[in-house]
Amino acid sequence: MRAIVGIGNPGKKYQFNRHNVGFLALDHFAEKFNLKFKPAKYDYYFSEGELEGNPFILIKPTTYVNNSGIAVKDLADTYNIPAHELLVVVDDINLEEFDFRLKKSGSDGGHNGLASIIYHLNSDSFPRLRIGVGSDFEKGSLADYVLSDFNETELKKLFETFEFTSEILRAFIIGGYNTCLSEYSKIKNKLKDNLKDSNGS
Repeated sequence: MRAIVGIGNPGKKYQFNRHNVGFLALDHFAEKFNLKFKPAKYDYYFSEGELEGNPFILIKPTTYVNNSGIAVKDLADTYNIPAHELLVVVDDINLEEFDFRLKKSGSDGGHNGLASIIYHLNSDSFPRLRIGVGSDFEKGSLADYVLSDFNETELKKLFETFEFTSEILRAFIIGGYNTCLSEYSKIKNKLKDNLKDSNGS
């Protein structure tokens, strides 16, 4: 079984925050496959499914971003899922809004949610899909920025991006990171073509 983890904060107050891109991406993916989230015994909501004979689980931790690793560790232990079979979907201020990057492993990049997962798994060898939220904030106001809501126009663009990231999640479920990586360039090219069309060029 493979798992996909969305990073975010629980509750309607945070639902459309920039920091909740991971939750929103999983909600979008689950809706495409008519999946519903339900509370687990541990600190997360989960939804299980199967694609082309490949079982998977989606989780949204309820521990708040900074303690995401607690829920991910419980998940990994309960389902015996190794780090390389966990894909983490996370917001990234170092990427332009609505861009995305796939990475096999590495440091937390200054993201407290990733730092918590690395700490609790005692490993940074899990893939992550980083979705850009931009960095249009003044020095010292990072927390306010990531906890601010997308506006309607931004949300529309974000959900257009999710159409592409959902293909990446699907590829990961079916074949793991290597399959995911082989599809990544094709999906990124589709995104570029979509941006050209939307800009009228």
